[in-house]
Amino acid sequence: MAENKKRKNTKHQVPEDQDLNAWTAGIPLSPSWWAPTFIALLLIGLVWLMVYYISSGVYPIPGINWWNMVIGLGIMMVGFLMTLRWR
Repeated sequence: MAENKKRKNTKHQVPEDQDLNAWTAGIPLSPSWWAPTFIALLLIGLVWLMVYYISSGVYPIPGINWWNMVIGLGIMMVGFLMTLRWR
């Protein structure tokens, strides 16, 4: 019985991009805790805002009214700014 022969396509190999390698050579990678932290901050801020809207402005911290929205958006903003520094 005949076996399939695997083809080796050597015609269309893409050479490495030397410009990209030179540009990214000195940039250190982010620590392993960076991505889970910014994802957690984005989710905590989202849950904070959801609790604020569902409770009609009473929770998560009673008595500060619309500052709950500022806190939730602030937490989300810190998470978003962390995404910009992620490598």
